Amino acid sequence: MKITGRQEQILNSVVNDYIDLAQPISSELLEKRHDFEISPATIRIEMQKLTNQGYLYQPHTSAGRIPTDKGFRFFVDRLLKKKSLEFPDKKFSKEIQRIERKIEDSLKFFQEITKILASTSSNLALFYLFDEKIFWKEGWKETLAEPEFENTDIVSEFTEMVDNLEENIKDFCRGDFGEIKISIGRENPRFLKTKKFSIISSTCYFPKKRKGMIAILGPKRMEYPKNISLINSLVKILEKY
Repeated sequence: MKITGRQEQILNSVVNDYIDLAQPISSELLEKRHDFEISPATIRIEMQKLTNQGYLYQPHTSAGRIPTDKGFRFFVDRLLKKKSLEFPDKKFSKEIQRIERKIEDSLKFFQEITKILASTSSNLALFYLFDEKIFWKEGWKETLAEPEFENTDIVSEFTEMVDNLEENIKDFCRGDFGEIKISIGRENPRFLKTKKFSIISSTCYFPKKRKGMIAILGPKRMEYPKNISLINSLVKILEKY
């Protein structure tokens, strides 16, 4: 069943608020944070319809709603339809320009790019060079500071996922070259052995026309608009070399 324009507006607001607050979103909270020009009772009805259709779920009876993988996917697909996904962050651009002088020292250049990507996204960032079989990761501190990782079991599961990705990198990178690939929860390949995280990645040409992959990994509650834009912008920057 196709959702209505009003339901889409509410769903997008739930996703954005959940990303921002890291807590279930209630109809009362939505009413306070947004002007839908509809009554609280109508908001509750629409949220229940979205729950029935699988876009939201309620952790327990008295709690608000959390986006499901289907809800996140709907949100992300709408983002990808936008014509421009470049990240308008001057600091990010300046940081990339700062390290351009290191381009002849390839390893240092890639390390610095990964560090900047991790710092700006507040998630784990990685790059992989296919020919050299070099893997580089940055951002463990930023990622593990997220509320999801207060649970040590989640930390172990995330670490195992990163290890599994490294071991199966060729299988993961199959697909369209240069396209942004987003795996949300249950969409992750089976060899990653987890459905609790999301990955935004792209295979692209690095300087000197070497094929590689860049990616951002984190909880499903990651900032998709920013992270998609970061990957998209970085791919375009790297194309210059």
